[in-house]
Amino acid sequence: MKKYLAEMVGTMVLVLMGCGVAVSLSCSPFNVSAVVGTSLAFGLAVVAMAYAIGGVSGCHINPAITLGCLIAKRMSPKEAGCYMLAQVVGAFLGSGILCALTSNVEGLSGTGANALQAGVSPLAGFIAEVVFTFVFVLTVLGTTDSKKGAGNLAGLAIGLCLVLVHLVCIRYTGTSVNPARSIAPAFFEGGDALKQLWIFILAPFAGAALAAFAWCAISGDCKKD
Repeated sequence: MKKYLAEMVGTMVLVLMGCGVAVSLSCSPFNVSAVVGTSLAFGLAVVAMAYAIGGVSGCHINPAITLGCLIAKRMSPKEAGCYMLAQVVGAFLGSGILCALTSNVEGLSGTGANALQAGVSPLAGFIAEVVFTFVFVLTVLGTTDSKKGAGNLAGLAIGLCLVLVHLVCIRYTGTSVNPARSIAPAFFEGGDALKQLWIFILAPFAGAALAAFAWCAISGDCKKD
């Protein structure tokens, strides 16, 4: 139960901090300072939570990472399902807090929900989310491997990778690479965010699965730690 509580709290912090900065800075693909700030917010939130709860749950705070760990045989299906549920609940808590805050501040609105940016087709957005989730989850699996990983530096490497992914991908989809991070904000925001939500659920899961298979092939060892 402690692991699931940790995942819930960690995901809440990720969504509140990452999406909160995106809302506060009115992030758009053409606002360079806002893109950088939002990218750093998501990455730093992951670094903070990695060192805060990593020793309890491994700090997935992302259903795509959990799927990657499941395929890599680092956890059981039952445990993975409970992780994902806790992450979604945490994301709703983070989005709920953000909505409560912005409703009382003039000039702030939205929840930082993902959406296809101008000129980006659903296919292009889907491909972007698959590719960048692949990169992110592969980094997670590699740096957290018990034998070949980065040890205590894993949290920093993962956070920096997420910063990099956001810097590139915000222009196309606003960057999800995390179904829980997309589900909750879309629920509160509705409209196009809810209509396009399928992209930000299916594509990250597809990218995570590809990353897990790639890591198994690269490492040659996908046994339980």
